[in-house]
Amino acid sequence: MASFIVNGGNRLKGIIAPQGAKNEALQIISAVLLSSDPITIENIPDIIDVNLLIELLGDMGVKINRIDRNTCEFIADNVDTDYFTTEAFRKKGGKLRGSVMLAGPLLARFKKAYIPKPGGDKIGRRRLDTHILGFEKLGATFSYNDDLHFFKLEAPQLHGAYMLLDEPSVTGTANIVMAAVLAEGITTIYNAACEPYLQQLCRMLNRMGAKITGVGSNLLVIEGVEKLHGTNHKMLPDMIEVGSFIGLAAMTQSEITIQGAGVEHLGMIPDKFAQMGIQFQINGDDIFIPEQETYEVATFLDGGILSIYDHPWPGFTPDLISIMLVVATQAKGSVLIHQKMFESRLFFVDKLIDMGAQIILCDPHRATVIGLGRSHPLRGITMSSPDIRAGQALLIAALSAEGKSTIQNIEQIDRGYQHIDTRLRSLGADIVRSE
Repeated sequence: MASFIVNGGNRLKGIIAPQGAKNEALQIISAVLLSSDPITIENIPDIIDVNLLIELLGDMGVKINRIDRNTCEFIADNVDTDYFTTEAFRKKGGKLRGSVMLAGPLLARFKKAYIPKPGGDKIGRRRLDTHILGFEKLGATFSYNDDLHFFKLEAPQLHGAYMLLDEPSVTGTANIVMAAVLAEGITTIYNAACEPYLQQLCRMLNRMGAKITGVGSNLLVIEGVEKLHGTNHKMLPDMIEVGSFIGLAAMTQSEITIQGAGVEHLGMIPDKFAQMGIQFQINGDDIFIPEQETYEVATFLDGGILSIYDHPWPGFTPDLISIMLVVATQAKGSVLIHQKMFESRLFFVDKLIDMGAQIILCDPHRATVIGLGRSHPLRGITMSSPDIRAGQALLIAALSAEGKSTIQNIEQIDRGYQHIDTRLRSLGADIVRSE
């Protein structure tokens, strides 16, 4: 099991570019199953989760031409649907929560799909009800095999339907959209997710011949078509990386330029870091964060303590809550961090407390952070990464801390962040990967 050895306390400087968006990649790459024509995808992040999904597609017979590490051509003209009943699929697909995104395209094109019990981060309950209920509305039936731990979905023909989603699930919306584009008739999805990665998927499908209207809103209307053709698609920069780099610059008092940040797609992210007192300048599509000795948390107009919470798009993404919590530890002032979506995502704060942070974990969803204003720097310790986002947050804490830190189980970080140690070293970070 690999570790990062980090000697913290160094100020960083330089230019860094965000990778392609992980959460977009899992949807877009799954969508190649909807057509037998060639589909070329650019700006693919070279990370474990995405590479595992590409490997899964290859195992099921999709032809893959890896033009370079970030560009692939896919041709799904000879898919082996029997592969989904195998132990190999259940084992490999079960390692990756993103494998659930294969269900919509498979159901639409091949009339059956299998979903292994999903893996991924252990951050609380991550139910599949929205996906399954949406497929049922389109005419699919499902059964669950208790012995083999997988869902089987079947539909001789999907039919358009009206549905009001019980939650604006991004993956649920994407899966239902991918199923509906080849269904007979019109599908209306209300309370749909509308984040940029879902918009990207809809635009890609429309270029392939789908008929989706309402893109960017929470009301999608999909007129089913008989067939989709190939296309080219370029993924957005990863907004979670952009937020992580803003937090990293503030915590380490560094001067960093984030190049090609996809500013128009960041939503509330810049505003929330500004509320933490972090200074930055937006120059075209770049974000410049200057060296900053201190940053002070804003208060509400009545003087009340600032509360930062996650919310469906265009609200603040839950994937940056862990980063924001770490950033708050060295701010001036206090802030309440409220993680609404996942009840286990804040359970890494014990490691920050061991590093010297002042945090009160109120309950599984809320933590109050008393900012130290750099009066007491964090200290290096040995710790383990529990999930992708907490792992990156702990890495930022280690880079800002005095002394040496060892972060174990960094496979979790590698699942979501492309060559992060190499890229941080280019900024001057003292970080070494130890196998």
